[in-house]
Amino acid sequence: MGEEISCGHILTCAGLHSDRLSEMSGCSPEPRIVPFRGDYLVLKPEKSYLVKGNIYPVPNPRFPFLGFHFTPRMDGSVWLGPNAVLACKREGYKLLDFSPGDFLDAVTYRGLRKLVLRNVSYGLGELYRAFSISAQVRQLQKFIPEVTTDDVLRGPSGVRAQALDSEGNLVDDFVFDGGAAGGRVLHVRNAPSPAATSSLAIAAAIADEAERRFQL
Repeated sequence: MGEEISCGHILTCAGLHSDRLSEMSGCSPEPRIVPFRGDYLVLKPEKSYLVKGNIYPVPNPRFPFLGFHFTPRMDGSVWLGPNAVLACKREGYKLLDFSPGDFLDAVTYRGLRKLVLRNVSYGLGELYRAFSISAQVRQLQKFIPEVTTDDVLRGPSGVRAQALDSEGNLVDDFVFDGGAAGGRVLHVRNAPSPAATSSLAIAAAIADEAERRFQL
């Protein structure tokens, strides 16, 4: 802490804090990052034979999130979910994690209020499923009727750094920003998916953008 580092150029990919870091260097306060936590269930090992590949629902364009899906993993486990609920802390990976500052920052943002008003019933359903395993299982049974509450365990959680504009629209494409120091600083203010952060093609796109802006 407090150490100074001299450099010619800065490239940031700050995830849940990308908007705050961008503002520190004179960039626009938008898009704002609003954290959404996703809770997974895990299929018990003896039931993993039920899922032989990725199973995804057809996205409903009326709602902002993908919905429950089945994801076999490299270690043989099968993750089920996730749901999507507002996280009351930017790094709130547990159901009851709470930060007064992060919570107020989210709920006082006009963009979040507009998103919530357009999706009230959907949001309430997601909140209910966050507390009820049986409600989550009912979603899974739409794809695999054989799955029961006895076949699943609570699994890990993740927090999605969702970028929102002031009209309540989810920003899915990249937003690059440099503020007043655009020739020296490049902020990657959003990524379209948590999984996309490991994409080499996206890394190449960011490197190309940095090269163009920095005129390297």
